[in-house]
Amino acid sequence: MKQALQHPVAVIGSGRFGTAIAMLLANRGEVYLYARREEVYEQIRRERRLHGVDLPEGIRAVNSLQEVAERCRLIFPVVPSENFRDMMRVLGEYLTPAHFLIHGTKGFDVYPRELLQKETLHPSEVNTMSQIIMEESPVLRVGCLSGPNLAVEIMEGQPTATVIGSPFDEVIELGQRALAGPRFQVFGTHDILGAELAGALKNIIAIASGILGGLGLGKNIQALLITRGLMEMIHFGQAMGATPAAFLGTAGIGDLICTATSEKSRNYTFGYKLARGEVKVSERMAYGELVEGVRSLLMVHKVAQYRKLSLPLVNVLYKVLYEDYPVERGLELLMRFPYDVDVDFI
Repeated sequence: MKQALQHPVAVIGSGRFGTAIAMLLANRGEVYLYARREEVYEQIRRERRLHGVDLPEGIRAVNSLQEVAERCRLIFPVVPSENFRDMMRVLGEYLTPAHFLIHGTKGFDVYPRELLQKETLHPSEVNTMSQIIMEESPVLRVGCLSGPNLAVEIMEGQPTATVIGSPFDEVIELGQRALAGPRFQVFGTHDILGAELAGALKNIIAIASGILGGLGLGKNIQALLITRGLMEMIHFGQAMGATPAAFLGTAGIGDLICTATSEKSRNYTFGYKLARGEVKVSERMAYGELVEGVRSLLMVHKVAQYRKLSLPLVNVLYKVLYEDYPVERGLELLMRFPYDVDVDFI
């Protein structure tokens, strides 16, 4: 029998993934689902439906971050990385060290924003969401959700798993009690940096994989791209202070395979439409809030330039998205790149 949660739990962000997490949490107790936009807040209250699914009775709409902080001890922020710091600055005013925050945002941020105008970025200038939480609030017990979490499949009740990364056992255990169920397995890791890096980097590879799909290419080249993409994730992760092991589990290769092969993935779909001419390269930043890989690519490329990392896939994708380089020529560059070894991180 499932153990009910003693206190209400909050989800900040009413996008697909935030809604999916709220639906899982509603199996254990009362959930406050924060919606920033008034029309979404009213839709949840009146229709009890969101993103085409009926919401469980345990979900309650809320549009006050102060109310969230005052009523909930465990909070799941799930908002785009571009808006994450602004949200935390408001929420942080109401938080205390007694709160637990487990975020579900897979991306990076830099502050101040003017740093993005630089040609290169030092790794210390790129922030993960857990770092932002600790900078903008008194909360110390922080975690992140990573792993193969396609929101549509979660809302459909399909079986999957996630990974909670946190240096604190109590954060992992509380997250597991809140989320775990017969169709949702929850693993834990103390390597929060590795989990966050893996979750953000796989979105970049998913865009490239979607481009291959849009070009009508087959599984052989897709498998090669995903494999090489994993290698680049590991090399970049090491430059940021993570170990290769962080990328070889559910939050790494598991999430990468899922996101880089599914039409239900926003990043894959963006790449697919880009290759087919359904999305113009000039419109890429308009997708930045919904397609995290677009924004993450910019920051990863700048750090790679600073560190002088050899990331051919990242470099070519950057040329395609930010320098209007033809997709087909980019593929030719990758196929001609002189890879000397297959595995070089062990």
